[in-house]
Amino acid sequence: MSERVAVRKTYKLFIGGKFPRSESGRSYLVQSSNVSLASRKDARDAVVAARAAVKGWAGATAYNRGQILYRAAEMLEGRREQFVALGIPGDEVDAAVDRWVWYAGWADKLAQVYGGANPVAGPYFNLSAPEPTGVVAVVAPERPALLGLVSVIAPAIVSGNTVVVAASPSEPLAAVTLAEVLATSDLPGGVVNILTGAITETAPALAAHMDVNAIDLTGVTDAALATDLEVKAAENLKRVLRPAPADHDWSTDPGVGRMTVLLETKTVWHPKGV
Repeated sequence: MSERVAVRKTYKLFIGGKFPRSESGRSYLVQSSNVSLASRKDARDAVVAARAAVKGWAGATAYNRGQILYRAAEMLEGRREQFVALGIPGDEVDAAVDRWVWYAGWADKLAQVYGGANPVAGPYFNLSAPEPTGVVAVVAPERPALLGLVSVIAPAIVSGNTVVVAASPSEPLAAVTLAEVLATSDLPGGVVNILTGAITETAPALAAHMDVNAIDLTGVTDAALATDLEVKAAENLKRVLRPAPADHDWSTDPGVGRMTVLLETKTVWHPKGV
């Protein structure tokens, strides 16, 4: 009997809750697998999907969002060995699970901690409440491939934002496998969209897109590219998170900064009555 030739897996993009091939038809080889090489058109499609998901996701109860993030943690833990087989250290997978849980716990606490009643002179209530910014483009860190990815996605979506993520081009398998986890974790389609391929092709398209409200440049390591992306982002006054230091330790306490920087504050006045 001749030796069987294994079927090489083809990893696709994750857009709108589905797994389309790149419209360009291009792919590149990573760990004996074909990975889609996203184009600018794919980036635009992902933004359309993210925008369509904003209303439903932002309008969901904070409790519901927290439950969905917790479900993502459950599903990720159940596929731990699959990530280990991809070369992700087991302790990193465990840390990524814990990070989902940590952010899930914040879902119904953000409004209480970062909103509230303001003291005013007069017969009025003055209330401030945090609201999501909208569509957030994210350049994920190169490493750690899984923990770094979760650490930029979870704080963005927990408050009701939707994201388009440009995954690590050198280690994309963690991202596309995480997409398979999210697709089975009750997360509505379009809340998280993941593009694989060259950052230099997808990130400029996202930075210049007029329907993107904020861009997180955490994973950009080229100073010239980061500057170019900031210039493009200024066209419609996007909120910009600058690149993380090269020595940033993703295993430490994440703090609340990544959540709060992607919030807007709405203030409402209401008469007290007699």
